[in-house]
Amino acid sequence: MELEGRILKSISGFYEVEADGILYTCKARGVFRKTGTTPLVGDYVHITADSADGEGTVDEVLPRRNALARPPVANLDNLFIIVSVCEPEPNALVIDRLTAIAEYKKIEPILVVTKSDLGSAERLLETYRKAGFRTFCVGEDDRGDVAEMRELLRGRISAFTGNTGVGKSTLLNALDPTLSIATAQISQKLGRGRHTTRHVELYRTCGGYVADTPGFSALDIENGEFIHKDELQYCFREFAPYLGECRFTSCAHVRDKGCRVLEALQAGEIAQSRHASYAALYEEAKQIKDWQIK
Repeated sequence: MELEGRILKSISGFYEVEADGILYTCKARGVFRKTGTTPLVGDYVHITADSADGEGTVDEVLPRRNALARPPVANLDNLFIIVSVCEPEPNALVIDRLTAIAEYKKIEPILVVTKSDLGSAERLLETYRKAGFRTFCVGEDDRGDVAEMRELLRGRISAFTGNTGVGKSTLLNALDPTLSIATAQISQKLGRGRHTTRHVELYRTCGGYVADTPGFSALDIENGEFIHKDELQYCFREFAPYLGECRFTSCAHVRDKGCRVLEALQAGEIAQSRHASYAALYEEAKQIKDWQIK
């Protein structure tokens, strides 16, 4: 029986595929080894299934909208970036690296600030609102924007990333209390060593799916994620109105004369912290040789 479905879980060479409301445990056909293709969680696939025992084979991976190398997940719609007002303090470069990679991969970055009862979140929120991002604020006693966040999960595949202690599990349980077991599992996975085998799984919640994605804070070239220096300018959405208006077509928007991005920075249209992150990421990208990019 041939079906189209979506991979919800991948572990030890087996894929859990949801098709027509039924879960099938599948192995990938040998043809994938020949083509060098690896099915990923989130992939839409064609399978051949045996309805009698719930087993089958993954025959074909359908075209992806996006994919990440680590964690290995495909077709993400949203990336919720969770940061806290304090304990731990927010790190602008980490946030902006994540937003840039999400933009590059055509994933919508969404900023959620937690622990607003312990300090003011307004400056952080204003920076990212001004940059054009959807932002939310959640405190211990005030669930704030939780209802609106639930709507963003509906019909989409979303991932949540954040450093230990920012309240990611608390937020997930506020969105859907039935995820309490899942978030406990997520916490254990996040505590694993860097080179320990990991797996990704999609959990159904709020009319959509949430990806259990340990390791998201480590998105960089070492983990297969890299943005070329010439592409980086397009990953900072607040730069868009000024691109193509600089004096020189080769403008790097770091310290160049006649740069419209720098003029907007001086005029307060672009946040200092955002441009500082761009400059740091640009300098990193300059150091990467073509042969290092996989």
